[in-house]
Amino acid sequence: MNLLPMTPVPQGGVPERRDAARNRLAILEAARALIRDVGASRVTMDAVALRAGVGKATVSRHFGGKAGLMLGLLSDSEATFQKRYIFGPPPLGPGAPPVERLVAFGAERMAFILEFGEVLRAADLAAGHRLDVPAAVLVRRHLSFLLGAAGVPEADIQALFLSAIFDAEVLQNSGGHGQERVRALQSSWQVLVTGLVAAAAENTLGESRRPVNDVSPSCS
Repeated sequence: MNLLPMTPVPQGGVPERRDAARNRLAILEAARALIRDVGASRVTMDAVALRAGVGKATVSRHFGGKAGLMLGLLSDSEATFQKRYIFGPPPLGPGAPPVERLVAFGAERMAFILEFGEVLRAADLAAGHRLDVPAAVLVRRHLSFLLGAAGVPEADIQALFLSAIFDAEVLQNSGGHGQERVRALQSSWQVLVTGLVAAAAENTLGESRRPVNDVSPSCS
């Protein structure tokens, strides 16, 4: 499985100029500061440009719009998380049984969303097509891969259902506080995915044990 880019790749692979790179970093830092001050939902492109000391056109040139800006903020963190579950050590990465990887992935993804939830929500709302956000696409692909490896039928559909759990707004309003809430969510995820895999295994076993009825041709 390959990494998906979180933000647009420059056309032709042309390296960013040094001054452009400085502007990009200044814009991202300004956006982070504004999110800390007023919350992601209240951040505007004008405010980011003013805080970064650049023109609004410069912000637009780098990120397109608010959705691109929010995705830019998430890019490094998402890329790091991707590398951990695609290439990292088990149980999150390869080398552990599929169900163990499913449990670890859900636990880590929930913790990630609760940390970056406000920015994720802003990116989803600004993007309009939240299911097409690259990180969301890769999450569904990864879940489908692990579910299929665990023997769950219609893995792509089950992955779609399970991925709905990783909704930032839902998780942020799930009740509880701090690590207590994280542990409760992670425990519930473990019960859900292990039960799903166990049910699939039981159905498969039941099918294999089903007797085959011998039907003799009737004699008239």
